Parts: sequence; structure tokens; C-alpha cells
Amino acid sequence: MRLFFNLIMDKFISCLHPNPGWVSNGVSEMTSPVGSGSTNMVGKHCILELYECDAFKLNDEAFIRTTITTAAKMAGATLLNLMTHRFEPQGVTGLALLAESHISIHTWPENGYAAVDVFTCGDHTMPNRACEILRKELLAKSFSLKSFQRDTPEALTTAVRTPSAIKSVTC
Repeated sequence: MRLFFNLIMDKFISCLHPNPGWVSNGVSEMTSPVGSGSTNMVGKHCILELYECDAFKLNDEAFIRTTITTAAKMAGATLLNLMTHRFEPQGVTGLALLAESHISIHTWPENGYAAVDVFTCGDHTMPNRACEILRKELLAKSFSLKSFQRDTPEALTTAVRTPSAIKSVTC
């Protein structure tokens, strides 16, 4: 039974994260987008500041949940879990756990402001698309987007990464 469970889980887990960056047969599965000039990209990280947004939308937890879900889908990411919290008297925080990393948002409706962080691993996702969806849906009149590539540390580019057995600790 345990062997069957392990086989099922191995198939399931490999489907959750299509590009974990592991090395198989000595060739890295992690590649960069065409034309980026780097072959050791871990992923792309976007920091988005949204200004003069619709205050009602910034304070609507259900709207934020729907918008994050749409943003993740449009970025080509796999949404694993989504947590949000509405503060009193105002403001919403949301965190989307992606197979590829995360999307987070923190809103200040009283200032028409939202701080967004989108980090995706691999080369199959488009975090800039997630940022564009959030900007449009929150009706931001102005914004600042900083995006950068996260490169693999040199020590990891030559290391063979294989899963290790996890030992349980009993108290």
C-alpha cells in the first residue's frame, strides 16, 4: 500500500511543479526565457506599487481573492492555496501560494494604495501578466513596477540536486 501511495504522490507532486529546477541526467531542467542571455535563471520577481486605486475594490476581500486567482491563472501559474484577511476598519492582505512561488498583496484603501509582490520560478510563467491584471482590476491611475531576474547561485549550478530521505523526529 505504501509503495502505491508513493507512486501516486510522485506523479502528483511532479505535476504540481512542472519545473522544480532539479538536475536529471546531468542536464539542468531550469532554462531561461529566450533572449534573456542567462541559462541559470531561477525565476522572475516583480515588485508592484499601485497608486490612486479604487478604494472600494481595495477593501473588498472577495474581489481581492478573485483578482489574485485570475492574476495567477493569467500568469500561467498553478494556484495551490489562497489566504486573505480583511482588517477593521479597512484594508486587505492576500497571499497566494503557487506551485511556482507566490503572489502577495497588501492594501490601504484610505490611501488608494496597494503593495504587490509576485515571484515565480521557472521559465513557463509570466509574472508581469499577473501585475498587469492587478493594476487594471484595481483601477490604478499610476504605478511603479520593478522586476528582476533571480539567478541560480553558482554553487547550485554544479551541484546534483536529488531528493533526500526525511527522517521524522519523535519527542
